[in-house]
Amino acid sequence: AGVALLYRSYFLQLCVLAVLLVLLLRVGRLLLKYSSNIRRLRCFAQPPKRNWLLGHLGIMRNTEEGLQSVDELVKTYKHSCAWFLGPFYTLIRLFHPDYIKPLLLASASVTYKDELFYGFLRPWLGQGLLLSNGEHWSRHRRLLTPAFHFDILKNYVTIFNKSTDIMHEKWCRLVEEGQNCLDMFEQISLMTLHSLLKCTFSYDSNCQEHPSEYIAAIYELSTLVVQREHRMLYHWDWLYWRTDEGRRFRRACAMVHRFTANIVQKRRAALNQQQEPEQQSRSSKAKKVTDFIDVLLLSRDEDGNGLTDEEIKAEADTFMFEGHDTTASGISWILYNLALHPDHQDRCRAEVDALLQGRDSEEIEWNDLSNLPYTTMCIKESLRLHPPVTAVTRRFAQDMTVPGGRVIPQGNICLVSIYGTHHNPDIWPNPEVYDPMRFDPENSKGRSSHAFVPFSAGPRNCIGQNFAMAEMKVVVALTLLRFRVTPRDSEVRRLPELILRAERGLWLRLEPRIPPKD
Repeated sequence: AGVALLYRSYFLQLCVLAVLLVLLLRVGRLLLKYSSNIRRLRCFAQPPKRNWLLGHLGIMRNTEEGLQSVDELVKTYKHSCAWFLGPFYTLIRLFHPDYIKPLLLASASVTYKDELFYGFLRPWLGQGLLLSNGEHWSRHRRLLTPAFHFDILKNYVTIFNKSTDIMHEKWCRLVEEGQNCLDMFEQISLMTLHSLLKCTFSYDSNCQEHPSEYIAAIYELSTLVVQREHRMLYHWDWLYWRTDEGRRFRRACAMVHRFTANIVQKRRAALNQQQEPEQQSRSSKAKKVTDFIDVLLLSRDEDGNGLTDEEIKAEADTFMFEGHDTTASGISWILYNLALHPDHQDRCRAEVDALLQGRDSEEIEWNDLSNLPYTTMCIKESLRLHPPVTAVTRRFAQDMTVPGGRVIPQGNICLVSIYGTHHNPDIWPNPEVYDPMRFDPENSKGRSSHAFVPFSAGPRNCIGQNFAMAEMKVVVALTLLRFRVTPRDSEVRRLPELILRAERGLWLRLEPRIPPKD
């Protein structure tokens, strides 16, 4: 018995030694890989770190001061720099058109969304276009592209007009009641959600006047994602799903998914009643498309296969997430910049007045969108100065070469700073000045095609950018037609979260051009 115990003891010791040896080998490989990566990144400038352990962790914050730090980073390092988040996470920050171009134009087959920044959205958005990669992404991109064809977008312009009319009627009531200063983010976000629900699901939410459980869930999910990103311990799934915030996230997710799934199932059942299954693919082109769900249900790939209900749900949830907050941010900052610059505001208004002169209605039509050149220049300059999405991140399945013979080793996170590129003084003289004439065709000659990328660029650019630009033009034109906007006398502090917001809201004063009717 004693000998057996002795052998058992030796065996346990050997097992412990083997486990320790395996762990040491793995740690050694990680350290060697990290050391090799650090050596290869020496070709990039490295701003001063907090210390050897934390690196640059905590230096750049999601505040007004954080954006000012980006300004200083761009002025100092011109095009790029290496950034270290603790001892093992490395990323390359890029903020020059020549450096971001090869990354944004890289083939989708080697481009991946990294989980560090985008992973928190996956329980909500699933394998939609924003988060998917590889062949899955390529197939869905092909199937969704027809949803944003100009023939489809024309139908949506009427919805944009009606949603804006509802918002303006509410504003006139509030002004009559003495509330002439409103938070543009709050007001316009409800309006863009109203439009999106109609364009996506043909659903009349009435959310601009009455609370909506679905919209409350979307707001809560967006808030919880930002909160989780800022709390390092919550990055650990095992812990997060056991917190109050994690449970709230699950409940809100379940609500959003139920809403979308119910609509998809009802619409598919209605289509199946209208026609035999084998006839669907033949008649899909002939059917009049009414909304985004229609396109998804009727789409077929080269093998005749469509999207599953789960895939459609993920794409619809992604469209709702990406389409309302970004556009609301863009419109809010456009009105803010025009409020600060009444000369540009007056010139845009005169352009809209001239366009609609002699008409029986104030509706902006599809063909009008190309006849607002100065307003479009003002919109673009605001998107440059205040891009709704300040940065995108990518990983690559191969080494990526950028100018100067620099190579970004495979696996590193590449942070394409849209804000930094738009504020790079080497590309945009006096970048903090709002000057719409930068986008005059004559002044744009010779400028890099990647100097202005509010919707990203390349294969993974924003599929809905024409949708967003059309909505922004309609809302801005009708708002200037009916109101004068002026800034409230208080400091505006920018707040870069999932989209670019303003701390405590973005408040503007409204003066109706025509007194509200009784």
